[in-house]
Amino acid sequence: DLEKEQLKTLKKIVKRFENGLPLKDLAQVIEILNLCAEKMNEQEAFTEPLCELIKLCGLPFQKKKLSDEVSYSMAVSKSIAQLGYLMRVPSSQVRIQICKCVVSFYNTELPRKLLPGYQPTSANYKIQMAELGGLAETLILSLALVENQLTEKLWVLKALQHLSSSGVNCRLMMKAQAASRLCLYLNGVDPSGQLVFRSSEILWNLLENTSKEEVVNQLSSLECVHALKEVFVDLLMHGFRHYDRQLRNDLLVIATLLAENPAAPMIESGFAKLLIVLATFTEVKIPNPLVKDLKLTYSYEDFELKKLLFNVIGVLSKDPCALSLFLFVLTLQLLSENNVMPALLYYVKPNQKPGFHDWSAAQYEELQLHAIAILASVAPLLVDKYLSCQANTLLLVFLEWCIGQDPFFGHGNSFHGTGGRGNKLAQMRYSLRVLRSVVSLYDDAVNLNLCDQGAINQLLDVLKYAAHKSKEKEDAVLLEIQADILFLLSALCENDLHRKELFSYEGVDILIPFIQMDPKKLYSGLGHNCLLFSALDCLWSCVIGCYVAEDYFLEKQGIFLLLDLLALKQKNLCNIILGILVEFCDNPKTTSHISTWRGEKDQTAANLLIQLWRQEELELGVKRDRYGRIVDMKRPIAGSFQKQQEVIPMPANCPSFAIMEISENVRAKLYSLLCKLGFENLPGLSAKDFVTLAIIRRYIDFKVGEVWHELCAELKEEFRPVASDEEALKVISEISEDTGRMIAALQTEVLESQHHQEIQEEEKTYTKIQATHKQREMVHKSWENFLTRTSNYEALKKAKRLQEKSIEASRSKLKTQNGAVHSTDIKGLGTTV
Repeated sequence: DLEKEQLKTLKKIVKRFENGLPLKDLAQVIEILNLCAEKMNEQEAFTEPLCELIKLCGLPFQKKKLSDEVSYSMAVSKSIAQLGYLMRVPSSQVRIQICKCVVSFYNTELPRKLLPGYQPTSANYKIQMAELGGLAETLILSLALVENQLTEKLWVLKALQHLSSSGVNCRLMMKAQAASRLCLYLNGVDPSGQLVFRSSEILWNLLENTSKEEVVNQLSSLECVHALKEVFVDLLMHGFRHYDRQLRNDLLVIATLLAENPAAPMIESGFAKLLIVLATFTEVKIPNPLVKDLKLTYSYEDFELKKLLFNVIGVLSKDPCALSLFLFVLTLQLLSENNVMPALLYYVKPNQKPGFHDWSAAQYEELQLHAIAILASVAPLLVDKYLSCQANTLLLVFLEWCIGQDPFFGHGNSFHGTGGRGNKLAQMRYSLRVLRSVVSLYDDAVNLNLCDQGAINQLLDVLKYAAHKSKEKEDAVLLEIQADILFLLSALCENDLHRKELFSYEGVDILIPFIQMDPKKLYSGLGHNCLLFSALDCLWSCVIGCYVAEDYFLEKQGIFLLLDLLALKQKNLCNIILGILVEFCDNPKTTSHISTWRGEKDQTAANLLIQLWRQEELELGVKRDRYGRIVDMKRPIAGSFQKQQEVIPMPANCPSFAIMEISENVRAKLYSLLCKLGFENLPGLSAKDFVTLAIIRRYIDFKVGEVWHELCAELKEEFRPVASDEEALKVISEISEDTGRMIAALQTEVLESQHHQEIQEEEKTYTKIQATHKQREMVHKSWENFLTRTSNYEALKKAKRLQEKSIEASRSKLKTQNGAVHSTDIKGLGTTV
């Protein structure tokens, strides 16, 4: 009768703790649970007590002291872990009760009665202990035990659904390969549909609470992708409820994440082909067995499906470098054979009023913009298909509609519709992005096709339209549109004289305002910086090399505007502006414009260029004394970083560091410009400028010396030269050093001459000061004499006598015959002056 007694005792325990288990007794109760589990193998009568005890574990635990939660935390976490291990018991009733117990952890209702002297633990206590005990990982592993029992499996999934709301539990589940295990159960038989719903919900929680890459890697097996595909197709073809469509879209998002992983077998499983066909079948209307009898409605869920399918095409066409060559070729084949290009180009047309059974105007616009945005990714991959579908023509006609007077007001609701509310700017923006993506390939066939249709003149018209709109209200979208058009013009006109001539007059007139941009706008964050660079790039590509355009640019005082920009001394601008100026100097009229320019405080171009040289040398760490003279005679123009580089023997076709350094700073461009201007009779230069100019003048000689220095070092690394070669190398090195000494001496001479000139000027100034002081003294003395005459009568008489004597002395001694004699006195005069 031992079993009967034990069963009676178990009932008493259940009755005793019907309102909840005290924390101090929990470990013993769990021990009893394990004993009951062992007894169940022999006596099924223990099943019900076992379930009742498990049910008690679902009630809030009770504590006597506030510190009990911390004191018993280890024991409680181990006890809850033991609940998970009880899933090994081969009883459906026990397993379901364990899952119900776990679900009850998330029930925050307080018990009706409490044991005397006890109070319930905090609401989240059990959840925290479950995390500490690793219950979620155990339940994931237990899925293998209930694989063929649908009811039990659903209960386990329900428990996991609750547990997966925690990041700690999700990480534990991922250790047990939760993502792949759950995905494999997706296509299991389940009339209720809960299996797919709960599994997908857990997968979403895993994606949100753990590493997305880790989840995707677990789902990237062929079996998982097949399971995902099958359940997606089932929901697509047979899911007519609102709930089914939402679930279908959720699974498609997971499929999209898989498509982003090059390792996922989306193509091998046929899933990629299915999604591409689904994305395009309503536009191209070509029969395909994969979508036979499928009809999409115009419900919101189907609208979301359409956008997600477009997004899949975008994902498949992005980053082809991440794919192997084989997969890349297969992807291109899929995109080409399934009419992706015609389907996307279907939306490149003026918006029309929607019909009764159709997408709403806002939905159509969103699909249209999304399709054109995806086209920008697909077009560069399918250039031949792009040309055969006459995409350039469609895009140019669409752009014409964008700037036309046709009454259309965009809704601007979507991500792609940003800035497009009440206008056609969003359509213009994405159409230009498509053109930019194909033109940037520099494919002759594409560019020729565009130019033959008058693209240059049309793009100039669109640019004028956008610039006019930008004056009304500047925003990031308009600035991006203008920058894209300038890039397109640059790419089309580069290295083609005829196209540059088409650009010339009208293009220069449009470019000038961009170069005149207020420098303060460069820091606005809207994109003025990018716009200015695009304008300068356009100037370089579309104007330079065409004398008609160059002369017109000079006529518009364009060189003055470039020098004004250069005077800002912004590091990121200097390089491109100096490059443009060097190229412009091939036109003989340019140097006179550069020489004529005057900046702030009457600064000359030569002075500006020399200042930029000094600024560049300061950044490079070139050694100079406080007067700007050469210090290192062996390597006068080498920067600190260049001197730190060790000499590494390299093949003859590889440039050395001294050569590479030329392209990494602007000194070569500054030297070229000053060569064009000439080193003699440059106006507006100080002695310090002449000291720097002496270095600039011998830049090439110093650079040659650097190359020889590297050559000597390389030779010594490899082998020892013969005596005659060593002597020749020594002479060459000495010539380089002598050049440095000669320039240093010239610089000293310039400084001494300046010092001597300053002394002379100082002496002249001092002489002027002396003369001024002497004059002041004379004036002062005259004033004193005047005062004396007015206050002292004797002094006045003396002054009068002196005056008369002076008059008499001034008269000629020879008397003029018959000449009248005039008296110099005025009778009755009463003044003292």
